[in-house]
Amino acid sequence: MAGVDFKVVIPARFGSSRLPGKPLLEIAGKPLIRHVYERALASAAIDVVVATDDARIADACRAFGADVALTRSDHQSGTDRIAEVAEMRGWAPDCILVNLQGDEPCMSSVLIDQLARDLSDHSSIGMATLAYPIRDPDTLFDPHVVKVVTDGDGYALYFSRAPIPWHRDEFVGGRKPLPQGVRFLRHIGLYAYRVAFLARFVEWQPAPLELAESLEQLRVLWYGESIHVVQAMEEPGPGVDTASDIQRVVGFFGLAGD
Repeated sequence: MAGVDFKVVIPARFGSSRLPGKPLLEIAGKPLIRHVYERALASAAIDVVVATDDARIADACRAFGADVALTRSDHQSGTDRIAEVAEMRGWAPDCILVNLQGDEPCMSSVLIDQLARDLSDHSSIGMATLAYPIRDPDTLFDPHVVKVVTDGDGYALYFSRAPIPWHRDEFVGGRKPLPQGVRFLRHIGLYAYRVAFLARFVEWQPAPLELAESLEQLRVLWYGESIHVVQAMEEPGPGVDTASDIQRVVGFFGLAGD
């Protein structure tokens, strides 16, 4: 990916309502956070930093050679944590950062590179993200799966946990096979930002739509800024939200479970 300089920041916190201590859970002999870090190292990033407020995570990461930034403990989101790291490190306003969440051990380095390239190619905006086609109604109607609708140029119009776009005629009476001629997209929680954009983002108050859907990317749209959405070159592997996801990750790696 010659010509695009970018950094990866991995926000990681110990507390999790569904899976406490998640970054340090062992998968195939390594803590989860190490798998994520190695995914980032496999990309074309010029720097990879783990951002955490927890000494246990910091010690574990330093033990396998990671660059760690210790942040404040009062951040409401990973985006806020990354903004602090950018300020702490004095990164330039036009520097591109990729937010690789600390519970994504199967994220392809190809997608990390693709996203950084996409933001670089759209110099007038500060944020980009990925999406992947939805091909079955169960995924579309699942409230745990975030959907996105874009305009004709690929800029986000809205993100939602609801099935969007809602096909008025086809979906009356419940879920049915997906209609032809409509593009349904699952949002992938991988983000790229410019540092100058992050400085603006952290000054904005949470938006009503963001609070209603529990989706912080809606704050960006609420305040009138653009998010470019590029279709992922390949389907991403599973993330880890609950204990049951661990076996899915083991299966993705082609390993035998315990």
